[in-house]
Amino acid sequence: MTATAMAADAATLGWLRFAPVSSKRALVAASLGWMFDGFDIMVYSMVLTAVIADFGISKTVGGMLGSLTLAASALGGVLFGTLADRRGRRVGIVLSILMYSLFTAACGLAQTVWQLAIFRFLLGLGMGGAWTTGAALVSESWPDRHRGKAIGVMQSAWAIGYGGAALLSAFVLPRFGWRWMFLVGALPALCALWIHRNVEEPEIWKSSQGSHGSRGSHGSLGMIFKSPYRRTTISMVALSLCALYAYWAFNFWVPSYLLLPAAQHGAGFSANTVAMLLVAMNIGGWCGYVTYGYVSDRFGRRPSFVTYLVTAACLVLLYGATQSRGMLLVLGPAVGFFGTGYMSGFGSVIAELYPTAVRAAATGFTFNIGRIASALAPLLIGSLAQTRGFGVAFGTASAALVLGAFTWVYIPETRGRALS
Repeated sequence: MTATAMAADAATLGWLRFAPVSSKRALVAASLGWMFDGFDIMVYSMVLTAVIADFGISKTVGGMLGSLTLAASALGGVLFGTLADRRGRRVGIVLSILMYSLFTAACGLAQTVWQLAIFRFLLGLGMGGAWTTGAALVSESWPDRHRGKAIGVMQSAWAIGYGGAALLSAFVLPRFGWRWMFLVGALPALCALWIHRNVEEPEIWKSSQGSHGSRGSHGSLGMIFKSPYRRTTISMVALSLCALYAYWAFNFWVPSYLLLPAAQHGAGFSANTVAMLLVAMNIGGWCGYVTYGYVSDRFGRRPSFVTYLVTAACLVLLYGATQSRGMLLVLGPAVGFFGTGYMSGFGSVIAELYPTAVRAAATGFTFNIGRIASALAPLLIGSLAQTRGFGVAFGTASAALVLGAFTWVYIPETRGRALS
């Protein structure tokens, strides 16, 4: 290890400061794609109450539209992952950003529920591709000892996007209505041009193309279902199913939960108060995302992931049973820290488990297949909240987090593993 590398390891942010320009640009590109993805997808949660009132639909139908987006993202993750393995990580992330930006804006022009459903589905395809291609790009652009931290920074951009949507909703919704929230979602398309011009493909991907002799020669996705990857793939899919269900079961309905009349859950807050609570939660989420990278690089992937999952399970239960604004303000950052921080673990672990030829496709499949379960979350939580209340509904998220912790019995420790 060189003196510069040792200095980078010794300093908290030295690893980032001394990194090559190509690595920094890859991280910025993936972070922007994921941040605007978070903004665009969470805009729907922010305007859900207004959409339900405007179209005259039930909470169940409102949840179903959210489920449709998440189901589409599962398909989009596999499609864009395969594209990224064949044509490059940069191509995949540029196309995914353009797709979700275009159809987020289209949601603001929808005149019927059916039109909104179609646009939400197409938006979901791009959403699934943004994380898949971004995670592969960052994982292959950073050295083994800093991969967890780099993925953590990328993942933290989601909290910035989510918090940005909350802040914007407090200003735009009362003045211009819910449609303008979606129309603003077209702006992220501008960053796609910068990515296309300034971001390079990772050397390990370019080398894999040359070693095969042609662009069209790649590993098949079926490889991840064969020895020695089969059991790992099944375990990663199970972990993804549990973690993504829990994330969306809680986060999708939190804005509506906080906006409910006091008679329904004991609170009943104004739009500005809800925005404040959500921003506080996402400040905690941002810290959780970034800190998780340091924790996992220091203590290992397995102990870090399990600790975050179990702690989050307890905090989600407590949050769903709390009616005090003060307590919600205190609990929110903690729930955000542990309840979203573990999401930083997927990118580095999956990258370290699979070879370059199928890395993006494997990332797209094992992570995004979990969106099938997460697609059920908005609908199931909406139905349970209608009949049993949000306390019981959020309890299913806690149960899923505990089950996710058990899947780590079959997932190998990969901290520091060189990419193959």
